[in-house]
Parts: sequence; C-alpha cells; structure tokens
Amino acid sequence: MKPSEQAVLHIRDLALHRLQKAPSGADEPEQFTLGIEEEYFLHDHATNKVATKTPDALFREAGLATGGRVEREFLQAQAEAVTRPHSSMSAVRAELLFIRGILANLASEHGFSLLASGTHPTAEWRRSRQSDKDRYDRAMDDLRMLGQRDLLCGMHVHVAFPDPSRRVDVMYRLIPYLPLFVALSASSPFWISRDTGLKSYRLAAYDELPRTGLPELFRTNSEYDAYVDALVKARVIDDASFIWWMVRPSPNYPTLELRAADCCTRLDDAIAIAALYRVLIRHLYTNPSVNVGVDVVSRALTLENKWRAQRYGVHGTFVTENGSITVAEQLEQVLEMTAEDALALECEEAADCRRIVASGTSADAQVTAFHAHSSVSAEQEALDKVIAWIVEATLGRGAS
Repeated sequence: MKPSEQAVLHIRDLALHRLQKAPSGADEPEQFTLGIEEEYFLHDHATNKVATKTPDALFREAGLATGGRVEREFLQAQAEAVTRPHSSMSAVRAELLFIRGILANLASEHGFSLLASGTHPTAEWRRSRQSDKDRYDRAMDDLRMLGQRDLLCGMHVHVAFPDPSRRVDVMYRLIPYLPLFVALSASSPFWISRDTGLKSYRLAAYDELPRTGLPELFRTNSEYDAYVDALVKARVIDDASFIWWMVRPSPNYPTLELRAADCCTRLDDAIAIAALYRVLIRHLYTNPSVNVGVDVVSRALTLENKWRAQRYGVHGTFVTENGSITVAEQLEQVLEMTAEDALALECEEAADCRRIVASGTSADAQVTAFHAHSSVSAEQEALDKVIAWIVEATLGRGAS
C-alpha cells in the first residue's frame, strides 16, 4: 500500500516534532555555517538489485515529508538529501537523521531499501537509467557511457565564508589535506559484485569524468574565473556547476564545497568528517599564511596520497617531502592545528575522527562482513550480507 498525502504529512509532522526537540544551534557561533548533501542508493526488494527505475511518487512524498530536502539524483537508482545551513553540528546531525529516517520509511513503502555508501556492492552500471531532467539530458549526451558508469554516491560538505571572495585562496591551500577526507570516508570497496581491493573505489570510477580530481593550482579569483569563462565561451560547459573537483567554490552558495568524501554509511562518521572540514576551513581562512607554498611538487605528492587513501583508507601512509606519515599521524596534526578553531565553533565532533581511524571505516566493515560469510556461503549470499549491513548501519542499527 502506498502512503496517502495525509499519511505522508502525518509522518512529517511527527518527525518534525522530534527534530524541533533537538538542539537548534541558535545560540552558537553563526560564522562558517555548514550544510551537507548526501547521495543514497535505492535497492529494489523485488529484484534484490539496485533500482533501475524509481517512481516519481516516492520523490514527491519524500519532498513533501522533508520540506523539499529530498530530490532525484543523476541516475534513477539514486536519491539526494540536502540539509539547511546550520551553526551547530548537533543540528545538522538531527536533520540528517530525520531525512534518512523519513526517506527510508517511504522507500520501504514503495519496495526499496536505502543504502548510504559510495558504491552499491552488486550494482551493474550497464543497467543504470538516467533521471528525467534537462540538465541530466545534457550531461548524459556529453558523457555517454561514462555517465552510465556514474553509479556512485558521495557526501558534499558546504562551509560558508564570511568573505566568499576568499574561497579560491582557501581551496588552493586546502589541497594537501584532501586525501585525509578520502581515507576517513571510505565506503566503496565493491564494484559490480567484486571486492576491488580498494577502500574507496568511487573516486577511481568518478575520475573517468572530465573536470574531476584535485583542483588546479589557481591562487586567485581572476585565475579561476578565467578558466570557467573559457570553458563557457567554448560551449564546453553551461556554468561552473559542471566543474566536479574534489573541492570547489559552490556555484550556488557562498561556500567552499568538499566533494572528496564517499557517502558515509554511519551518520556519526559523516558528522565527524564534516566537523573536521569545518574547523580546517576556519583555520585556513583565519591564518592566510598556512600552506601558501603549495606548488606543483605539493600537488603531485597530494595526487599520490589521493591514490593511497583510495587504496588503503585509514590504514595507509601518506607521502611528505620528509618521508611518510600514517593517516592517524596526519589526523593528529590537523586536530592539533585546529584545536582553537574547534573551540571557537563549539565543534568538538571533529575529534571523533580518531574513532574512525581506530575502529575502521564503512569500507572496513563491509569487507569484514563479506569475508566472514564468503567462507561459509556462496559469494552472492556474502554480498547480500554486506548489503544488509549497509541498510542497517544507514539508519544507525547494527553499526558496530
């Protein structure tokens, strides 16, 4: 039975009542406000596969129940959640918990499960179908097979700037830290029913697309604007929203948008990583001399570290000009460097990234679940166990 509009509104009202009891952050610092976008997979109960076609009714109901916070994504198998801007991590956590719960309940009514992960363990990209939208039509016409292969889900973190004109400068100085966010968020070890051996395969597939990966070494707004203007004049892109780097100045908001992270299965991981990004942005903004020496060597080493983060996740090491350091060591350096920023923003959740390093990422849990069952059951049954774990952990159940 599909929920009626009255039932959907009742679900929304109950959820909003719970949400309103959560800390709002109204009395907390309002600079460097934060919003999060999450992309999810919809898994079809009838076929036991990722969805190929999803009903418009589901998205109408989800939009109605969340106040417009849920939309379709590029492919029919995906849904996107977009929070409001918040000044406290507890408030953004409460809203994401609300959205995940509402969307999962409504998806279940339509015969789907909700998965928060960078890749769906058994999805076959050849079966993917594009969502109906003019922008997506233009993108698919350009990308062709690569668009079909974009069966990937990320987490995008927006942090607002007191002076948005400084976003390009901060983006340039942020580059060496981007692999850390890849390592901490890793949740995509499987691709087309195979254990890839990587903790974050999502970026390996995503980097097939143009204008992805690390930003170029633009130091000023004029350099960045000249690049965008050239692409627009050449009719290569419509606007800056078709630039999909790991971090970019948002074309729609006064924010610097982190796009490096896989969608985190565990909500607490998402909040910790978003908090770490927020305090790091504040630190770079308020300390303009930090990382002013980023050059072609620094970028080349960061590209190597990006690969190491994709391959090893939190268990790897990063290359520096003075030798190697572990992911844990770089995290400690960042936490120490941003301690005053975390205090100023009342953003203690950033320190919870230590738990991710100590206990492992979603990718680690998925691989553990797979190998625990593959030795005693068929491979497909083991993959089904992984999917079941993701479904439960997405809603905070069985996420240990």
